[in-house]
Amino acid sequence: MSSVKLDMEPARVDVRPMHEFDIPVIAAIEKSAYQFPWSEGIFRDCLRVGYVCRVIDVAGDLGGYGIMSVGAGEAHILNVCVRDEYRARGFARKVMLYLLDRARAAGMSEAFLEVRPSNVAAARLYHSLGFEQVGIRRGYYQATVGREDAAVLRRVLTQPK
Repeated sequence: MSSVKLDMEPARVDVRPMHEFDIPVIAAIEKSAYQFPWSEGIFRDCLRVGYVCRVIDVAGDLGGYGIMSVGAGEAHILNVCVRDEYRARGFARKVMLYLLDRARAAGMSEAFLEVRPSNVAAARLYHSLGFEQVGIRRGYYQATVGREDAAVLRRVLTQPK
């Protein structure tokens, strides 16, 4: 019988700025998570235009990322992804709360995002953070067969959640 020692100490988890050198790892995480992933070029463009681009640093290991644009009183959360082995540990919530705080600090009054209705875990997280569905974008996402709709979610940022 073999035994496995479980490390009960929580890893140090930080949200830090994304850098150009992070992009190959981010693209690999994206590719492993999505059937139709963003390219390295899209991530580079997000950095280049000054979007809020952050990574989840788990004791020096890149565990995920979040990207948001801000302007005209609105924040748009464009992409949040956590590496498979780090899912269900609160890391997506941590990066979402960070992005919402940044949006609020930048004077944005509301935040928007799109989510696939089939991505139940993500939708559950967003609703738990105070997002509410305000619309549907028909055929927004590429899918294996045809297109998939996107639920458009909004969160008012006047009160911290």
